[in-house]
Amino acid sequence: MTSTLVLDSEGLAQAVMRRREVQEWLEAAHRGDIPVITSAAVLVEVIHPKIDEAALRWTLSRLRVESMTQSVAQTAADLLFRAGRHGHKYAIDAMLCATAIQCRGDVTILTSDTEDIGLLTAEHARISVEKV
Repeated sequence: MTSTLVLDSEGLAQAVMRRREVQEWLEAAHRGDIPVITSAAVLVEVIHPKIDEAALRWTLSRLRVESMTQSVAQTAADLLFRAGRHGHKYAIDAMLCATAIQCRGDVTILTSDTEDIGLLTAEHARISVEKV
């Protein structure tokens, strides 16, 4: 059973837009008292001039935004190295995965980019990646 649900930028964006599939995940997490988190780095991708700010604030009030720390950054850099990736194209994904790795127990990441997220978390069997 998942002990933490993690939203990447697409997962968070779909939550803000109240897409049915993501809402079902969030409701199940709420019913199961499962924390829902994202990385502060993800906000950089999600916040833009056309976003519904009220919906964003409401969505963020229902989850925990994890800070970027030196430890998370170093874990992200290690994930990129192990996956043979580097650069800004993969940086936020790596920061999100590093955040997920620091969670205890089984973790599910909701993402539209299952290939990259799966590659970055491949060595971590307790992390599952679900497409949204």
